[in-house]
Amino acid sequence: MNVLRKYFPMLRTRTQLLEEIHDNEELNKIFNSWEEQKQEEFLDFCTGAKGIKMLYDFCVKAILNPEIHPERMEELISLLLGKKVKLLKVLPNDNTRISDETSLLVMDFLVQLEDGSVANVEIQKIGYAFPGQRSACYSADLLLRQYLQVRGQMPKKSFSYRKISNVYTIVLFEKSPSEFHQFPEQYLHKFQQESDTGLKMNLLQEFVFVALDIFKKNHQNRTIRKRLEGWLSFLSSDKPEDIIALIKKYPDFKPMYQQVYEICQNIEQVMGMFSKELYELDRNTVWYMIDELKKENKRWKEKDRQNTEEITRLRKEVEEMRSALLKESRELGEQGV
Repeated sequence: MNVLRKYFPMLRTRTQLLEEIHDNEELNKIFNSWEEQKQEEFLDFCTGAKGIKMLYDFCVKAILNPEIHPERMEELISLLLGKKVKLLKVLPNDNTRISDETSLLVMDFLVQLEDGSVANVEIQKIGYAFPGQRSACYSADLLLRQYLQVRGQMPKKSFSYRKISNVYTIVLFEKSPSEFHQFPEQYLHKFQQESDTGLKMNLLQEFVFVALDIFKKNHQNRTIRKRLEGWLSFLSSDKPEDIIALIKKYPDFKPMYQQVYEICQNIEQVMGMFSKELYELDRNTVWYMIDELKKENKRWKEKDRQNTEEITRLRKEVEEMRSALLKESRELGEQGV
């Protein structure tokens, strides 16, 4: 029995969907080009048999687009930063991100907050290798971009660094990098620069990382207690029982699920978006493997460096021992031993 149909009566049955697909030559061709596993995933998604996977590209962008639903992004950022924020406007995202890396992104929005600070919010399907280094680079890029903008708008003599506001880099991972799994009980990590003396100084850059896979694993069969847990459950779980529990706890999430199920009414549109999703997934896998190979290569280089250093040290010890033995041999010869 499809338990979600009670809450979302617009959901169609598997039979109804298959009839519409098979009656359309083009749709039938697309459907048959997918592997059986993907066909089942698509049918389960559109009928609600296994709930909604919100991290499909077209789902999350429809739900969290700050130009259409600013209040949703506003609340999510507020919960992740731990303070109330107000969105002022959406900024063009023209940073220096490597173009091929965008295939790993589900969502990437840049917004300016009411206090002038800037927040870059992105969701990654598969976490990049070297997440700290990458995030630092893009944060620095946004900080420089803000500096150039402020400086360009002010007379040279009146410029002040106080006009530069904070930059927040917020990254949510569907599949988090290996570093995060060293802390299997922690899904939320916040970073900001601090001195070793207690001196307070605003260095402008702050980071928030959310491992959705670790959250999902740790919150199986647990009651949602806080609003942030509600949002993370919304983004990470497609289980019907979790969806029902969430909309009972927080009814305002129901229209978001309904919004996606309304998109599913246009079977031609949603099949096209699903096909694109599968293509991007293949690209993601390729780039993930490249990143993993880079990490493995770095590990081997480090190991090779350590081995080289150890060999050099041993050679030095052997040479010192050889010199000592030669010296001792000469001394014994001089003594006529």
